Amino acid sequence: MMENTKCECGHQNPVGTLLCESCGKPLQEMDEQELLEMRYDGMARRSQRANKSWIDHIWSFFSSVKIAVYLIVITLIVASLGTIYPQQSTFIGRVDFAKWYADNYGWTGKLYYYLGLSTVYESWWFKALLVMIGTSLVVCSLDRVLPLYRALSKQKLRKHPQFLMRQKVAFKGMVPQSGANHAVQSELTALSDQTGHSDQASFSDQTDQAAHANDIQDQTNLTEGAVSASSQTAELQQTQQTEGDWMAQMQAALKKKRYRVHVEDGALLAEKGRFSRWGPYINHIGLILFLLAVLARGIPGWHLDEHIWVLEQDIVKLENTPYYVKNEKFTLDFYDEDEIPEAIQDQGKTIAKTYRLDAVLYECTDNCDSQEPVLEQVHAHDIEVNYPLKYKDLWIYLVDYEPTRQLLSMNLTLKKSAEENVLGQFELDMRDPQKEYQIDAYTVMIEDYYPELIMREGAPATNSRDPINPAFIMQVTGPDIAPQGERYLFIPMMGVMTLIGEDGFDLTAQQQGEMEFTIQSEDDVVMSEFRSFLNIRKDVAIMYIWIGGAISMIGLIMGFYWQHRRIWLRVDKGQIQLGAHTNKNWFALRKELADTLKRTGIEVDPRSLSNEVKSK
Repeated sequence: MMENTKCECGHQNPVGTLLCESCGKPLQEMDEQELLEMRYDGMARRSQRANKSWIDHIWSFFSSVKIAVYLIVITLIVASLGTIYPQQSTFIGRVDFAKWYADNYGWTGKLYYYLGLSTVYESWWFKALLVMIGTSLVVCSLDRVLPLYRALSKQKLRKHPQFLMRQKVAFKGMVPQSGANHAVQSELTALSDQTGHSDQASFSDQTDQAAHANDIQDQTNLTEGAVSASSQTAELQQTQQTEGDWMAQMQAALKKKRYRVHVEDGALLAEKGRFSRWGPYINHIGLILFLLAVLARGIPGWHLDEHIWVLEQDIVKLENTPYYVKNEKFTLDFYDEDEIPEAIQDQGKTIAKTYRLDAVLYECTDNCDSQEPVLEQVHAHDIEVNYPLKYKDLWIYLVDYEPTRQLLSMNLTLKKSAEENVLGQFELDMRDPQKEYQIDAYTVMIEDYYPELIMREGAPATNSRDPINPAFIMQVTGPDIAPQGERYLFIPMMGVMTLIGEDGFDLTAQQQGEMEFTIQSEDDVVMSEFRSFLNIRKDVAIMYIWIGGAISMIGLIMGFYWQHRRIWLRVDKGQIQLGAHTNKNWFALRKELADTLKRTGIEVDPRSLSNEVKSK
């Protein structure tokens, strides 16, 4: 059966409306002593539909403030659990997390790891909670802001007496008499005085009084009838004039209180601070933008927080970006002894005063997936602590340094051992040596490469991939050399070059072959004394996070520091019926209303304006 929502004023309201959109009369049976529900002026909301579809059930679930509070509390609890032990994202480098948590925190750490609490903020279920909170914010806002907008944009001035007198602040009284009433009374008094005066003149003649008694009585009755009719007409005119004058005074007094006043047909609506009603929804918009920005960090290329080591003169690719960074030079300065406190001097410590990295940023323009990308310099900056390199959305911080003596490259000269003539030169890159070099008529082949040479069971091996103590096994072929060529073990950092025979090699007794590798000058050797630890950051979403936070703060300020106040009144035959509503600070509204009424000649105690009907 269709619910009848047509009001006695003739307005057809949507199903679910509590108060008539036109006159404000309650449409549902309620206790006449209950205050009206004014949060959305009784407008219908989708979440309160009687016959709901499955979409409406989902809508009602997320539109519930109680559900939103539960989601926020659950998210806060889960987020707090993620702070008990360090998160995996705070570690740098490769770590066996299962072992680390067990070794450092025992069985609780092991449980913490296997429950997934060590990766709370990156987990899918934590992000799902954020999505549900965002959905709740959107649905809650739409479910309330649309009815509120319709209610405030369609306000009618003349309200039903029940609407006025069931507000939390209400007043009922008569329009006070103005100075014009005294003029009417004076007129009536003058007419009475004239009648009495004529009576005295008639009775002065004792003889004529008896003869004309009946005539005088008739004249007196006619005079009283004329005075009565004149009095009724004057009272009606005076009532209308008094109502109009009082309404004008009320309008002027409210305007002085910075209300926007509308008057129509003996009714008045005064309103101020409406913008504050949008504060919570602006706050929601800011929070939604904030949550979207946080979730957007998962988009590839939007967020980067990596750490890399960069040797001097080395160029390193920044992963997930088209950029490369080069460590041109690292500078380290220490405090002088006279600048260091004696307590520290006694400990024999040296303190770094400045460490600076001369960095160059390149962008790949072509062949980016190959071993030889085309790079273009886009920025250069001297990076110091707290003074990063900034380029577009990319920030590069200098976090730490480490003394490390590594050989990066060298220009080797090939010549015959018995001769001084140089056959040619070639560049040997310790990080990426070529397999073969052609020098004049000779060929140098790299058979094996050991970046950090160690001897393991009498055979060469490497301890790491860093060129700390590089060693090469080379084969040289060409004229005046046996057809199978000569094999050499070359260790540049140790100055070793020995011939490898059929029985292998002996580092204690180096054997000289037909060929020899030499270095002509120090300029032919490129060394790295330090390596720098850099933090690469990129956060495209941070701007939207700040914007969302700023919008949210604006909404909070609007909602906290201003109030939406409305005053409705109607005057019928000299009787005033007034109702007022605000979203907060009722004491100030009553005080302001009492002061306004006083300016129009009505003395009232602010406490008496508080409606005595019971709250819902």
